[in-house]
Amino acid sequence: MSLKVEKLDNNMAKLTIEVPAEDLEKALQKAYLKQKKQISLPGFRKGKVPRQMIEKMYGPEIFYDDAANEIIPEEYGKAYDETELEIVSRPEINVVQIEKGKSFIFTADVATKPEVKLGEYKGLKADKYSTEVTAEEVDAKINEEATKNARTVTVDTPAKDGDEVIIDFEGFIDGVAFEGGKGENYPLVLGSNSFIPGFEEQLVGKKAEEEVEVKVTFPEEYHAEELKGKEAIFKCKIHEVKAKELPEIDDEFASEVSEFDTLKEYKEDIETKLKEQKEKEGKAAQEDQLVNAAIENATYDIPKPMIDSQVMQMADDFAQRMQSQGLSMEQYFQFTGMTSEKMLEEMRPQAVKRIETRLVLEAIAKAEDIQVSDEKIDEEIKKMAETYKMEFDQLKGLMGDNEKNQMKEDMAVQEAVTFLVENATIA
Repeated sequence: MSLKVEKLDNNMAKLTIEVPAEDLEKALQKAYLKQKKQISLPGFRKGKVPRQMIEKMYGPEIFYDDAANEIIPEEYGKAYDETELEIVSRPEINVVQIEKGKSFIFTADVATKPEVKLGEYKGLKADKYSTEVTAEEVDAKINEEATKNARTVTVDTPAKDGDEVIIDFEGFIDGVAFEGGKGENYPLVLGSNSFIPGFEEQLVGKKAEEEVEVKVTFPEEYHAEELKGKEAIFKCKIHEVKAKELPEIDDEFASEVSEFDTLKEYKEDIETKLKEQKEKEGKAAQEDQLVNAAIENATYDIPKPMIDSQVMQMADDFAQRMQSQGLSMEQYFQFTGMTSEKMLEEMRPQAVKRIETRLVLEAIAKAEDIQVSDEKIDEEIKKMAETYKMEFDQLKGLMGDNEKNQMKEDMAVQEAVTFLVENATIA
């Protein structure tokens, strides 16, 4: 393999990769062996047609796609390792030459890591945060816990937000019932926004055994094409109204929902945890403020393919999280009315922010010569081992140099955040 590197504008580069003719021939033969079982010609048994006969009948091009798909990943991987460029995107591949008996040539257009010119990053201003906790905040947390432990009881009073109503419903458009618009004994919590906008509000104030006509308009972006933007009437009958009955907030309640015997101890624990939460949130907000200021003061040119790659990575991560919850992306799109295109577009601002943050913090770490020692790496691996309930040596042995180097880079970035805080003006 030979490699030619051409740097382009906007932090892009073109890799031209040439593969010897003999390697192309091997890939063509492999493609033939893969395809021959599906090819038949008169006078030959299926799967027994010689390659020369197939190429004579259909042309050698019949094997080109499979041969190219065989060669490109491996040869691009070699080029990636050989080049000194910091490639930050998926390659855009173009085949330049593929012809039997000749070398195979293809190009890979890639984005390269942008150079960051730092502006002011020392002495930046950040807001001071408070960890003071009020009695009202403590009471609110207790009421929140009481709500979780509330009993649901059937009531004769009109339904209000937070109540659960058991309803039958059927939807009509222009007087005709539509598919999927009917339900019986359906439990609906008012204010949960689980139904289309405007539906739940029209049941507030109604009592059990009442019949209600709910008039709504389906959103323009509703997942069912035939219902988008349509006006509909739902004929509803309320069977029951259920409200939450809160427990008495006393020592007995505290002992049931916590490890403490008295309400006083429970309140003190809540106050401590709220202070810890405010400390954590305040620190994070302060760090974000300083990082954003450092980003604002820096200059860089992020190539579009780098953003595209980050968006696709975020989408892949999201799909894996959905899958771990037993939900496919098709089901997610159906339930939410979201589309793949809209989701990717909504992810772009966050993708840009992630890239900006990483680039600028890496530049600060480099400018300040922030180094992460092997001892600190070991400390981090020990924490990970405890989390995964593994032995330190076992986990460390499973990690290669790439994983350890990535850890060093990640920790150096976090140290850069600490550097910004330590050198900031807090007021």
